[in-house]
Amino acid sequence: MSIKKVAWIGTGVMGSQQAGHLAKNGYEVSAYTHKYEKLLELEKEFGIHPCKTIAEAVKDADAVFVMVGYPSDVREVFCDEGGIFDSAKPGALCIDMTTSSPSLAKELYETGKQRGVRVMDAPVSGGDSGARNATLSIMVGGDETDFAEAMPLFECMGKNIILMGPAGSGQHTKAANQIAVAGATAAYTEALLYAEKAGLDPQKMLAAIGAGAAGSWQLANMAPRALAGDFAPGFFVKHFIKDMKIVKEESEKAGVELEMLNAVLGLYEQMAASGMENAGTQALIDYYHKREK
Repeated sequence: MSIKKVAWIGTGVMGSQQAGHLAKNGYEVSAYTHKYEKLLELEKEFGIHPCKTIAEAVKDADAVFVMVGYPSDVREVFCDEGGIFDSAKPGALCIDMTTSSPSLAKELYETGKQRGVRVMDAPVSGGDSGARNATLSIMVGGDETDFAEAMPLFECMGKNIILMGPAGSGQHTKAANQIAVAGATAAYTEALLYAEKAGLDPQKMLAAIGAGAAGSWQLANMAPRALAGDFAPGFFVKHFIKDMKIVKEESEKAGVELEMLNAVLGLYEQMAASGMENAGTQALIDYYHKREK
């Protein structure tokens, strides 16, 4: 099936940019989000058609993308009355790009088969800059034929696009990604703090270690923002906590104890409790500074 019409559900920091890339590449995009006014901005910027209900957005769509906050939101969007399963046309390809639960991804895939729509999980990594620049890494779980059909759409949004296996595999891969991100975020934060205490120029320190074995995407992209005091949310603290809790739940099911992840999760939960849940993840350094006072 040739995909021409696309529906996009959830136009937050990243989803709005991803939907915009599809529109700029010639797809006819309809969108729904809780804040209708946001859609009017996207209509003006990208030519996206704003919709007041999910049903309106998806009714004629060949492909439906979902990018919302929490697994409960994913379930609501797919399963509630007037949601995707009720309203999508038969054979539509439905792709959840939310970082969500692997078990929910498998459940939605199976329900989709019963309801006559195809479901894939395709969470992403790369943050707001990756969404803006169409350089996201996209980790996909689902059927090979559906993956091949979706590839031209994925290529509008990302550069590293890999089918990881059957339904749920994309979410498991994103869980592994978030384990690595948790460690890298805490590591660059503490490296900056140490440099400050040791009397080093933190920017020179980042330049020195970034070219060596300590180099990482987090160090190159997020550490400079943390150092500059730019705590705007490319990725919210509250959503990072959600992701790490999913990883913790999945690791417990597998009988694996992730000590580093649990430590970083504890730090971010303390941040949220102190009123920083809507800051970007790079605000961890601000939390450390505040604890010292």
